[in-house]
Amino acid sequence: MELDIIEIMKILPHRPPMLLVDKILEIDPFKSATGLKNITMNEPQFLGHFPNNPIMPGVLLLEAMAQVGGVAMLYPEEHRGKIALFGGMDNIKFKKIVVPGDQLITKAEIVKVRGDFGVLHSDGYVDDKLVAAADFKFALKRQEEL
Repeated sequence: MELDIIEIMKILPHRPPMLLVDKILEIDPFKSATGLKNITMNEPQFLGHFPNNPIMPGVLLLEAMAQVGGVAMLYPEEHRGKIALFGGMDNIKFKKIVVPGDQLITKAEIVKVRGDFGVLHSDGYVDDKLVAAADFKFALKRQEEL
């Protein structure tokens, strides 16, 4: 099943410029998702990172990859309205730079869940080549619990 940007915005609380997933290509709710992010020159981070040599900042690359997992976590009706918060990140690897014109494909899988806490693994690819990987610890919380 695919989800367009309108459906993604019904699930994730993020909004531009911090909404970093354009389309969900596949989803198995609360298990896994594959998402797409078009990297374009008109994004605000490229004004300063770096002038005349635009490179997607690693922290935004990780955020984009985590958001794909966030869609998988928050897709089930019982999780709608919750926010997925970072509890930590492990095993972060950057393999290649990502630049405007690239299409980031993220494969995210929920590895472990205990109550409202869990671990998500994401791999990011450009042209079928691994560009980044990470394990994200998360907590699902309602706004009133923050």
